[in-house]
Amino acid sequence: MRNAPDTRNAAAVAERIAPERLFGTWRMVRRFSRDAQGAPLPPPYGPRGSHLVDTGLLSISPNGRMMAVLCDGRPGLQVTPRDYSSYCGNYTFDGTTLVTKVDASQPERIGSEQVRKIRFDGELLVLMPPPALHNGTMEHREIFWQRISTDAA
Repeated sequence: MRNAPDTRNAAAVAERIAPERLFGTWRMVRRFSRDAQGAPLPPPYGPRGSHLVDTGLLSISPNGRMMAVLCDGRPGLQVTPRDYSSYCGNYTFDGTTLVTKVDASQPERIGSEQVRKIRFDGELLVLMPPPALHNGTMEHREIFWQRISTDAA
């Protein structure tokens, strides 16, 4: 089992990435979360599991559009609210940071900018949102994506 990466230092080792490396459709394969001190937290979007549980798709097109949909895909989840996130819009990419101007999402996100630091771990694309407060704890997240097509969805 791989250890969770230390997200506090991920941005410090960022290298510039050619935009064409991002183009295509990706599926979520791993995710990690740590608190501000670096201690592991439960992973976002439910516990680790099969591809049926790790439900997430990301599409980045060469024409400047992207969309992301992530969900806790556990069947029969009724007691706990399902972790869910989605947004899409036009993006800019400077080689290390993807900024999406949201034009479709939950109402509170429309018009916002979703900022994600980006790096690669081998062939996996890693998106790192800014630290955010979740359930009373400041979380540093990393979401790992595997390319499933060179075409955007």
